Amino acid sequence: MTRKSILGATVALVAASAAMIAAPARAAPDAAQVLKHYAALAQAKYEDSLSTAKVLDAAIDALIDNPSEETLKAARAAWIKARVPYQQSEVYRFGNPIVDAWEGKVNAWPLDEGLIDYVDGAYGTESDENALYVANVIASPQIKIGGKEVDASNITPEFLAETLHEAGEIEANVATGYHAIEFLLWGQDLNGTGPGAGNRPYTDYDPKNCTNGSCDRRAAYLKAASALLVSDLQEMVAAWQPEGEATKAVEKDPKAGIAAILTGMGSLSYGELAGERMKLGVLLHDPEEEHDCFSDNTHNSHLNDAIGIASAYTGAYTRVDGTKMTGPSLSELVAAKDPALDTEMKAKLEKTLSAMNAMAKRAETIEAYDQMIGEGNTEGNATVQAAIDGLIDQTKTIERVIASLDLGTVELEGSDSLDNPEAVFQ
Repeated sequence: MTRKSILGATVALVAASAAMIAAPARAAPDAAQVLKHYAALAQAKYEDSLSTAKVLDAAIDALIDNPSEETLKAARAAWIKARVPYQQSEVYRFGNPIVDAWEGKVNAWPLDEGLIDYVDGAYGTESDENALYVANVIASPQIKIGGKEVDASNITPEFLAETLHEAGEIEANVATGYHAIEFLLWGQDLNGTGPGAGNRPYTDYDPKNCTNGSCDRRAAYLKAASALLVSDLQEMVAAWQPEGEATKAVEKDPKAGIAAILTGMGSLSYGELAGERMKLGVLLHDPEEEHDCFSDNTHNSHLNDAIGIASAYTGAYTRVDGTKMTGPSLSELVAAKDPALDTEMKAKLEKTLSAMNAMAKRAETIEAYDQMIGEGNTEGNATVQAAIDGLIDQTKTIERVIASLDLGTVELEGSDSLDNPEAVFQ
């Protein structure tokens, strides 16, 4: 994808995020109505994630059938588009156990990519924490897991999901999901905090002019991971149908359901996004601590997470086909009880989105996210920190909303990066 086309996508997100805060006036809803619409938005977001994953799967088929610069570029572009609705769905984690238990199959990170394929020599040859650190299953029809020989001759979705993913109960052994596919499309980003993303050649998939060996197995792995992503997303679409298990769970108890919305908003805002995904990278100035580290798409993923948080509050979502969804919202529920608090919450969300959009614009016009968090980059660090500050500040208001609605004890995710930064360096 050209920089011009990525910038166009970012401009569209700016417009979408600005519209997210405004909600149409209507009679104050009850909690059951809010939860029904919350579930409908979840269904729409996962349907959009599924439809864009199917487009990605078709682009991967085209790459495998006809490896070229053009088909590789098209597959990468499809991957970036597929990230948009999925990241906006992440606010459904934390408060919804069904989603949280499933999420690791599709968006686990960071990953020890040497498990999957060849890596640069600087990556190292072993890890005290992971015996599969450089297992390179693509080049290895036989591997050892837990000291036992495992037949890896047939790379299938079942093999990835049931045998390889988190093999040895090690979380870094990520074998499935968006980031495994990302690595297989871009390869390692060897530029550190310098310019440039991963630069895997299309010939890694060309059996006639194969580079780096095992092109047929690499293609089999990529296809298996893509097919598995589609089937995993189908599972979550089904869960959020009107009679699906996730919908029934969140609508069962209105008070608990509203708490689930706010748990997702607060935990993603604070512990996950502000802490683990952003502040940790700023503290360590480590380019490996970026969410989409192979593609340099991190700025868009963070922005879409922030858009998703706002969406959970305002009840607004713009689908990938441009359809705008609105309905009974948490914002209206809060406004009926404390109009000033609702105004404050929307202002905080808007401020965060403004900071995220500024970060995304910088990524498209000046430098990538991994460069922004580099040591000594005062302006880049400050741009990322402004978005972190917005997330932290909006979490404080989320906590006030929880108290205002008399929801009892609601636990939000924390992060050492924010709560105990000295521990990060130990």
